[in-house]
Amino acid sequence: MSCSCEKNEVSKKILEMMKESGAHLQGHFKLTSGLHSDNYMQCALMLRYPKFAAYAGEELAKLLAPAKPDFILSPALGGLIIGHEVARALGVPFIFTERVDGEMRLKRFPHPSKLRFALVEDVCTTGKSSREAAQILAADGAEWVASGSIVDRRSPDCLPDWDLKSLVKVCFATYTAEECPLCKEGLPLVKPGSRPDAK
Repeated sequence: MSCSCEKNEVSKKILEMMKESGAHLQGHFKLTSGLHSDNYMQCALMLRYPKFAAYAGEELAKLLAPAKPDFILSPALGGLIIGHEVARALGVPFIFTERVDGEMRLKRFPHPSKLRFALVEDVCTTGKSSREAAQILAADGAEWVASGSIVDRRSPDCLPDWDLKSLVKVCFATYTAEECPLCKEGLPLVKPGSRPDAK
């Protein structure tokens, strides 16, 4: 159950699209952090519909436009579609990082030097993959000027000073494996997402 949720018109529309596309999943999930939850946002299910992806990209682009990024960066796989849509809406190039032997790398593109970039992700839970991707470019001179996601589901104590622009802000209950009431009920555990578990 959500403990907080934005109520503006854009967030309402995104939540409607999530529901219509089956992207808001309920059950028993193991998150990348190792915590368990009864809710999971699988944005790929929403973004498979081009009209939904275009709407989300255009609205997120509006939030990021004031930072005047020269290009958009996303981590693969989750950020690929929404990152490309934001870049299209802003009229700037799009690049992505990907994992190679467990490490995030800029594999397919030359480093953009000192250009300004906005980081774009589909769902931000802990910020680990997103920030790892951005720091690769920032460490070599690119300027990280903004961050955005479709869904921000960080807990209140997770990177509270990070200025992450999002279309929807939610906060779902999470549990350790030892304290998880879903485990105690014997509900099957599902591990969605693309990143390996946190060590």
